[in-house]
Amino acid sequence: MEGRRISASPSPNSRPWPCNGRRRVLANKKRPRPHSHLNTFNKLLRREISSKHSFCISNSQEKFRNMRLLEEYDSHDPKGHSPLALPFLMKRTKIIEIVAARDIVFALAHSGVCTAFNREINRRICSVNVSPDEVIRSLFYNKNNDSLITVSVYASDNFSTLKCRSTKIEYIRRGKPDAGFPLFESECLKWPGFVEFDDVNGKVLTYSAQDSIYKVFDLKNYSMLYSISDKHVHEIKISPGIMLLIFNRASGHIPLKILSIEDGTVLKTFKHLLHRNKKVDFIEQFNEKLLVKQENENLQILDVRNFELMEVSRTEFLTPSAFIFLYENQLFLTFRNRTVAVWNFRGELVTSFEDHLLWHPDCNTNNIYITSDQDLIISYCKAESDDRWMEGNAGSINISNILTGKCLAKINASNVNPKHESLQMRSTVSETLEDITALFYDEERNEIYTGNRQGSLLQALAPMQSFISLSEVVR
Repeated sequence: MEGRRISASPSPNSRPWPCNGRRRVLANKKRPRPHSHLNTFNKLLRREISSKHSFCISNSQEKFRNMRLLEEYDSHDPKGHSPLALPFLMKRTKIIEIVAARDIVFALAHSGVCTAFNREINRRICSVNVSPDEVIRSLFYNKNNDSLITVSVYASDNFSTLKCRSTKIEYIRRGKPDAGFPLFESECLKWPGFVEFDDVNGKVLTYSAQDSIYKVFDLKNYSMLYSISDKHVHEIKISPGIMLLIFNRASGHIPLKILSIEDGTVLKTFKHLLHRNKKVDFIEQFNEKLLVKQENENLQILDVRNFELMEVSRTEFLTPSAFIFLYENQLFLTFRNRTVAVWNFRGELVTSFEDHLLWHPDCNTNNIYITSDQDLIISYCKAESDDRWMEGNAGSINISNILTGKCLAKINASNVNPKHESLQMRSTVSETLEDITALFYDEERNEIYTGNRQGSLLQALAPMQSFISLSEVVR
């Protein structure tokens, strides 16, 4: 689960990646599974067979063994555009975001065109864009009501105002993307306004820069819960159950407030001392821990319950370019110079990953997937051969254990089954691992989807022929 913040921008090609380019929040909020008695039996059986840790490792290794290419979809459809469509919408561009909702998978291209495919019958359904001048900036699948939320800008508005729309997946399945309805029409989301979808708390945060008002909505029914009107608020960070309000910096400190995410009640008000004349690299709130880092200074970790302060040397903790926070494990991942590291909230380095050099230097989280159990990270990485990093365009998809850093499986040109049953495939196995720009893993179906610079969406399936799961044993 994650929070996604999308900012308005006067340029349609200016695309900050979700979470405002800095953070991603994950919390384990699995939906209840049917047949709970079978789940209990499975747990007992798993405990008798082996330890949970060793079983998870072997399970993960088997899951990604014998991967085979299943389908190749093309998101580019020059004939399907309206004659009134913007010229750049008709160009072939890279896939920047993949979202799956049951039997429907969505591919968002950099141009702003979003295409829906039905993976049950292996065919393109429709373009989700409902207007010839619409540029879709981001997607969000709302599990609460089985709908797709699109966040768009329009040429008629000089691409300066965000517009949100909710469309039932069933309507899209029928090829009727225009059957949705607009959201947050009362809000003026012009630059530098934004909208943030918080799946962890089931909330939506909007910011209207025109009147400096933040509003919190219920993600289930989109009703407004409360608003925050304060021109001195510089930033808001959302964590499970709470919001951190960061106010404009004073001379030697920064004022902070912690609010309840449910009703906006102020839970704590305090100030944090800062080094004068040093810029703030980041301020983050995670449960009771406040992380503060200033330029060329140590990382400070403050417990807001008792105000105990610990520091981590600036030589040990270098300012990362992005975070992913794992609340279930009370850990966080940092990304810096194509490498990933795992830290705890005592400022200790927990894991350094082996054989996990990220392909893209910008740490785009659309190329990284964290499983719902928060035990695996799946990334598009540089391919390794004979202890040397291979040159060229082909990389590998690496699956690593977050707690140990071990590489459990790797999908590359040498271990993907080149045989396929579909007539949709046009690329070779090696070509499918070139220039991957987006990655998504469907945990229920055990399928990996990748998008590339050519606008193709590829589906890889692990047949699990040599692996029998515990649930199958029970049946």
